[in-house]
Amino acid sequence: MQRNILFMSVAVAVAMCGNAGAQTYPAKPVRLIVAFATGGATDTFSRVTAAELTKSLGQQVLVENRPGAGTTIAAELVAKSAADGYTLLMATSTHVTNMSLYKSLPYDFVQDFAPVSQVTFIPNLLVVNPTIPAANLAEFIAYVKRGRNAVNYGSAGNGSSQHLSGALFNSMVGGNMVHVPYKGGAPATADLLAGQIQAVFAPLVEVISHVKAGKLTALGITTRKRSPLLPEVPAINEVLPGYEVALWNGILAPAKSPADVVQKLNEAIVKVLNQPEVKGRLAEQGSEPVGSSPGEFRQFIEAETEKWKVLVKLSGARAE
Repeated sequence: MQRNILFMSVAVAVAMCGNAGAQTYPAKPVRLIVAFATGGATDTFSRVTAAELTKSLGQQVLVENRPGAGTTIAAELVAKSAADGYTLLMATSTHVTNMSLYKSLPYDFVQDFAPVSQVTFIPNLLVVNPTIPAANLAEFIAYVKRGRNAVNYGSAGNGSSQHLSGALFNSMVGGNMVHVPYKGGAPATADLLAGQIQAVFAPLVEVISHVKAGKLTALGITTRKRSPLLPEVPAINEVLPGYEVALWNGILAPAKSPADVVQKLNEAIVKVLNQPEVKGRLAEQGSEPVGSSPGEFRQFIEAETEKWKVLVKLSGARAE
């Protein structure tokens, strides 16, 4: 009888401690690790998110940039951090791509992380140099399929979303496009403007100013729907059914983080994504807010793993 009473007392104490953890979290600043350098689209939006989460959680959420090694440095740092909700990763579709791109990684992206919430969908935009004799997507597809002229498309590097977007497009149209990798999206865009290459599947936010200025021709959006920023530009799948490459980002915690802490973070993130200021900043980038549950985000990552595996195989991309 005494043993039963003691067991029940311990169980109640443990439960109370768990509830207290959720109620007191966060009791200190939270680190949001970003896998890219300062100033880029992911970093900029991460800072907006962190500022709003700071207000919602009542503790500082600090962005920490850890670029390098194709985003693997940042992911490894978070995967090996304490599972207490104080170190988070702003993950992107690149992290899923890396599972198929690299022979080995110092972490398991599926097993070593606890999904908190997907944050956004992000479109790439197919842009071409105005010297290309194609006023619309259908004409460009016909131009690529004829194969009479070289069509070189640039990207931010082997295995990047720009590379995979182009590889899928070329495969589906049966074209002869040639991939030209660069060390980042900016030099690829610079060569496109100079006419050294003919096309780029670039993040919309990186090239929209050139489109507005008439320096580049926008032909298609890689996501399933058109962008409100360029409503006259079709989604590629309107002309090429089945085509879709959607970039995304989302927040992850280390695996085995307390479920109640993950849930509290999720609720705070969803609240942030519904704020007009945040929606406005996303709209400026042509991005779409999501705000999914931890379970939904896990299912999404599992589906993305298979999709990007196919795209990496199609592209022939490899990384050491």
